[in-house]
Amino acid sequence: MGTPEFAVPSLEALLSVGYNIVAVYTQPDRPAGRGRALTASPVKKLAESKGIENVQPLKLRDPSDIQKLASLAPDVVVVSAYGQILPQAVLDIPRYGCINIHPSLLPRWRGASPIPWAILEGDEATGVTIMLMDAGMDTGPILNQAHEHILPDDTAATLSERLAKLGSALLVETLPMWLNGEIRPYPQDNSRATYSRTITKEDGEMGWERPAAELWRRVRAFQPWPTCYTWYQGKMLKVLDCMALPDRPGCVPGRVVPISPEETNDAEVGVETGEGVLGLRRVQPEGKREMWASDFARGARGFVGSVLPLR
Repeated sequence: MGTPEFAVPSLEALLSVGYNIVAVYTQPDRPAGRGRALTASPVKKLAESKGIENVQPLKLRDPSDIQKLASLAPDVVVVSAYGQILPQAVLDIPRYGCINIHPSLLPRWRGASPIPWAILEGDEATGVTIMLMDAGMDTGPILNQAHEHILPDDTAATLSERLAKLGSALLVETLPMWLNGEIRPYPQDNSRATYSRTITKEDGEMGWERPAAELWRRVRAFQPWPTCYTWYQGKMLKVLDCMALPDRPGCVPGRVVPISPEETNDAEVGVETGEGVLGLRRVQPEGKREMWASDFARGARGFVGSVLPLR
């Protein structure tokens, strides 16, 4: 059971070592692109290319859908970013339970958005947890874990790609041990639990009263979605790459200022924040392609010296 690109390596790994995948469950096709045409998930596309049955219930709670799963008689259900909470009736079907590939070191960052939240909070490391699912939100006992360092320039996209590969490797290491009774699950320490809430489009708005270091983490955490943005002359301006610079005397949050080569060679224009200056590297004006922030500033007279809205 999986939907986005993150789940693809795990399905590929299961196929490569010879497991019999009786079916793939994935989210229904969704509108995508400018034409809003119905588009299959990455997991569905892989399953179709391998001739595996696809099942796409809107919500896996209808008795007929649960009966369909039971009729497949799976020994184990592997779940990776499926996008649905499984009811107890589903968890009870497979002999060896439902095991989940969760991209964090549980109990830290339970919930829907563990990868962005690890970057947002400045964590130095994260990882992948293989857990036996229960009825709670990522509360089940742990089968295995692997650590991954968060690099200074990691975005949610780059970190997700590494964690997907790490998770697939950990899965094929852990699954045979679990099926052979060689692993005893151990409970999570609930006193150490943290939760990652679902990210919304509105979370991407910069908020120049925040410290530059926090805004730098937000820009990285919200790529590829929802991306961070501000407003200039009534139009959206996306911030795609940036750097946090030291504070200046008399900073006015939102004010666009030039950056001298003595401060950094990586940015020529920045925005003053609640603490420090955020040097802009790459931006994307509304309706245009991404570009160097310095090129945008040269083409947009009045940008340097303007004050961008706080919210």
